[in-house]
Amino acid sequence: MSSVIGVDLGGTKVVVACLRGNRMGDSLLHPTDRSGSGALIDQLVAMVNRIRSDDLAAVGIGVPSVVEFETGRVVSSVNIPLRDVPLRQVLGERLGVPVFVDNDANLAALAEHRAGAARGHSEAVVLTIGTGIGSGLILRNELYRGAIGAGAELGHTVIDLNGPPCQGNCPNHGCIESLASGTALAREALRIAHEQPSSGLGRALAAGRELEGPLVTELAHDGDTAAIEAIELIGTRLGVAIASFVNIFNPEVVIIGGGVMGAGELLLNAAQAEMLRRALPPSRDIVEIVPAAFGVEAGMIGAAALAFDGLAQRAH
Repeated sequence: MSSVIGVDLGGTKVVVACLRGNRMGDSLLHPTDRSGSGALIDQLVAMVNRIRSDDLAAVGIGVPSVVEFETGRVVSSVNIPLRDVPLRQVLGERLGVPVFVDNDANLAALAEHRAGAARGHSEAVVLTIGTGIGSGLILRNELYRGAIGAGAELGHTVIDLNGPPCQGNCPNHGCIESLASGTALAREALRIAHEQPSSGLGRALAAGRELEGPLVTELAHDGDTAAIEAIELIGTRLGVAIASFVNIFNPEVVIIGGGVMGAGELLLNAAQAEMLRRALPPSRDIVEIVPAAFGVEAGMIGAAALAFDGLAQRAH
């Protein structure tokens, strides 16, 4: 069996891994080069070439972007420097193998539906929470992409009309990405640390530590009430958005993945409670909010599945 490479391109890191069937081979993780589109494409090519085998048949890549799925063109991106780039064509020419491109959260949803927390469910919402918030939809057992492949950008659902500007190139205000992402968690933790200087968060700030998600999560699990407050605020905001998704899509399951899920039940319980307060019956009564099965590897696993699917479709 030939091998494929799955690439998960995120706002902060790039993960590439070689897979043959269900067996994972070599992998690499590097910080994302966001200095420009050319530099980022060079990085992707170099990382794939470093681990490729002689029998490489295809590459699948998930990007945190709006993607025109049929052509593999990246239309726009919020957290990486790709805009109006025919990524499938460019990478295909440079790598010499077929390349398949999709939104990274779509691929996380694909991975979870094939073998993870959405397996056996025909209707699912998948949210990946990291630098931003990505999302994927499983409707009637199929990955939903919309008219041109740019659908299911649920991270840009507005929950506060007069909220803060969204991140990167998004022109909106009050999106859940701006209010409930890992970036938002760090911002709220900093605010609370200033307000509560004697808390664990406050002491960490005074010691010069960066109040990023992993540290906030660590302090919360250690019982620091300020860190718990920050995580529960993010979870509550997430629950506001999830209530709308439950009302609109009537999913059986809402799956939360990405780096912020280190917060575990602290985040999920706050989101679940707010969803129950806001969503309509009977949808709210049947839905579960659960952690992703694959964690931060979901996008890469989904990218490999995309490559295998693409090859199978070409064979027919």
